Amino acid sequence: MTSNAFRFDPPATTGLLLLNLGTPDSPSVPDVRRYLAEFLSDPRIVEIPALAWQLVLHGVILRTRPKKSAKAYQSVWDENGSPLLYLSERLLAALPDDIPVALGMRYGNPSIETALDRLRGLNAQRILVLPMYPQYSATTTASTFDAIARVLAKWRWIPELRFINQYHEHPAYITALADSIQNWQQRHGKPERLLMSFHGIPRDYAKAGDPYPEQCRMTAHLLAGKLGLNDNAWQLGFQSRFGPREWLKPYTSEILKAWGKKGIEYVQVVCPGFSIDCLETREEIAVENRDYFLEAGGKRYAYIPALNDSPGQLALVESLWRQHTLDWEQ
Repeated sequence: MTSNAFRFDPPATTGLLLLNLGTPDSPSVPDVRRYLAEFLSDPRIVEIPALAWQLVLHGVILRTRPKKSAKAYQSVWDENGSPLLYLSERLLAALPDDIPVALGMRYGNPSIETALDRLRGLNAQRILVLPMYPQYSATTTASTFDAIARVLAKWRWIPELRFINQYHEHPAYITALADSIQNWQQRHGKPERLLMSFHGIPRDYAKAGDPYPEQCRMTAHLLAGKLGLNDNAWQLGFQSRFGPREWLKPYTSEILKAWGKKGIEYVQVVCPGFSIDCLETREEIAVENRDYFLEAGGKRYAYIPALNDSPGQLALVESLWRQHTLDWEQ
């Protein structure tokens, strides 16, 4: 007797696509130049008419900036390689075995296309997309969506997709940040001031409707409340500005200089918008901005690491996974 039962072989699965910004393949000048060329060619990053920008990018920036950036990458590269990459891989390895997961980077390797191909190989016909950007911005989250769409435009059979575009006020995220800060302070003491530093974007991007600055402020206020901080004990700042245009203020570097001149002796800095430590945290915040504070008269400075593969980060990812796939699994 023949059977009319219909089945897929192997069984269909639900996959998790974890995404982050990216990193050069090595801290060499050629690899950094290739990475910067891809990153700075993204129209979501630089909203300037393409022809005019490409002339500036290839005629000026990529002739000068890669050497300086390579030196910065060399300062954070260690025996394990790029912190952003190996810490992301540790996070994946620590997730429960029942979550089929792949890691992709918006720029560089492993690529988004490679990660999607891995999930397709696992017969993931439903995919939860989690860009590791707690606060939404067109420069990060939307750019990731663009890249996924370009890959899937070449697929015959497109999986069901769910896209988490923000989690800036998720209780598990705020709890993980608060626990991380409190654990650090139990070992290193409490500072006179805590600075919450977020990556900046050009001010006109926000004026055009990008919700990023308001979401950063929401995260900061929720975190300060969770820590029980009064208004004089903390401040929010924006870092990593690039070029001559005005970016979101107040600037992290200017806050630290002002605090040093005021006679504030001990500050700690945390970067809630960075889920994994990278160049912007380990070099720009932990070293460059430390120097600004100390040169201005400060005495003690500490950077509190990102969530990385901590228990709190794992709990957050698992919470988001269960929340957004429960009905799929049923």
